[in-house]
Amino acid sequence: MFSKIKIIIIWLIAILSIILFCIWQNNSITITESDYINSKIPEEFNNFKIAHISDLHNKEFGKDQKYILSKLKSAAPDVIVITGDLIDRRRFNLDKAMTFVEGAMDIAPVFYVSGNHEAWSGEYETIVKRLEDAGVYIVDDDLIKLSIEESSILILGVKDPDFLTSSYIEGTNITAMKEQLEKWSSYKEFKILLSHRPELFDLYCAYNMHLIFTGHAHGGQFRIPFIGGLVAPDQGLFPKYTSGSYSKGISTMFVSRGLGNSIIPIRIFNRPEIVVVNLKTENR
Repeated sequence: MFSKIKIIIIWLIAILSIILFCIWQNNSITITESDYINSKIPEEFNNFKIAHISDLHNKEFGKDQKYILSKLKSAAPDVIVITGDLIDRRRFNLDKAMTFVEGAMDIAPVFYVSGNHEAWSGEYETIVKRLEDAGVYIVDDDLIKLSIEESSILILGVKDPDFLTSSYIEGTNITAMKEQLEKWSSYKEFKILLSHRPELFDLYCAYNMHLIFTGHAHGGQFRIPFIGGLVAPDQGLFPKYTSGSYSKGISTMFVSRGLGNSIIPIRIFNRPEIVVVNLKTENR
């Protein structure tokens, strides 16, 4: 009898430990900070800090988003960039997302591009209106010039290609995105591109983008140690672009593991992430 009770207790402890681990994995935010070095960055922008947010999916991190906002504030960014899926189209709740955005605006200027969930939500105009009312810069197929003294850099943004489709079955229509990127390809200033889609890295490289921020992959949802992410939308099993930085030619892309979840509600070895990138004119 005693041995049976002992086995039951061990099983209960194991189950409880797994539950607590999953809760921690879903809710404990990590900050991943990196330096990005490029001689095209003006001296005035040396040590300029960018915080990258993606795939919130209207998740709450504490009452009034206090936990995530405290983490974001601790990073002390000069600007905050959001690369889509602020909301989740299946359980649309713009108020939760806006509580975060309005708090973020008190920390630094915010720049936003759409994701596939905004595209398929049927609420895009409402989302944009709320963001603009809060003072957010919308860079869907647009650009903003940031200036310090006499020097400037460009923040460019491309609208998610799923505005041209109605479901995953239709694939990805990049026609409009290619046209937009082509317009910017010859710009001489240092270019920061915001896009939801990491799987289109080769496209961004082809049009001479320097620094790129993307999300969408949710870190591969379940990360296998020493291997990487297990599955990602539009990339399938063992996706190539899920987390960290990737470089090719003059282009470097940072992929956020994101913050919330959509279809799959659990993250494993894949904590929610705020990406922070420090611009450096040289290695110093």
